[in-house]
Amino acid sequence: MVDPPALDRWDAAAAASIAVLLVVAYVLIPDPTVQYGTWLVIFCVWMAWFVSFGARWLYGP
Repeated sequence: MVDPPALDRWDAAAAASIAVLLVVAYVLIPDPTVQYGTWLVIFCVWMAWFVSFGARWLYGP
């Protein structure tokens, strides 16, 4: 069975961008509309990361 790929700078960038988005939405601009939009963007970032990680896992670097 193939092992999952090692985490790289793109994985760290996705995690850091999500952390920054959450700080903006809940600390800097605590508005429900901003929080809702933030979660939509986080979902998009997560889906892009998921597809990228899965492609690296299946097809290599």
